[in-house]
Amino acid sequence: MLAEEMYNFRGFLQDKGIIFCYSGYMTEEVLTGIGNAIKKKLELENTEKSISKGLFSIFVEQVQNVIRYSAEGAPDLGDEETKELRYGVLTVGKRDEVYFVSCGNLIMQPDVSRLGSSLDHIQNLDKDGLKSLYKETLKGETPEGSKGAGVGFIDIARRAQNFNYDFTKVDDDHSYFCLEAYI
Repeated sequence: MLAEEMYNFRGFLQDKGIIFCYSGYMTEEVLTGIGNAIKKKLELENTEKSISKGLFSIFVEQVQNVIRYSAEGAPDLGDEETKELRYGVLTVGKRDEVYFVSCGNLIMQPDVSRLGSSLDHIQNLDKDGLKSLYKETLKGETPEGSKGAGVGFIDIARRAQNFNYDFTKVDDDHSYFCLEAYI
């Protein structure tokens, strides 16, 4: 039964065009290891340099978002290492000659409307608008709740052909957030 279930899961991933899938706790070390595997796979496929570079940059932004913002972490054992373990799901794939990076993680329910508004705004900007917003955000103060410069989603939008995102309510405190960017 175990082999059959795993084989069926493998078939599901292949049907969706997924060439890489990771579900678990993410750290900078995991980011580096997965990143190296993705780079190698793209090299073996002789992927265009601009596509490889864009895919890798989007992958890094997506994983860093999980590391910084996922509401699902390892049990807090009072040390710095467990505070930084955040859970998420990552897939990288190719459908109809278009690569994609998809990432999902739990977020706090109050963050849904703010995040959705921000992503709607970003999604409706053209290339010049994204460039302008990127520069403006870098010069401004760090956005409330941000653990970085606040340019991650803008950078994804600048590098991607387009992106989609979605939320689903899990319980009164949490929603599940997923963003998929196409390169």
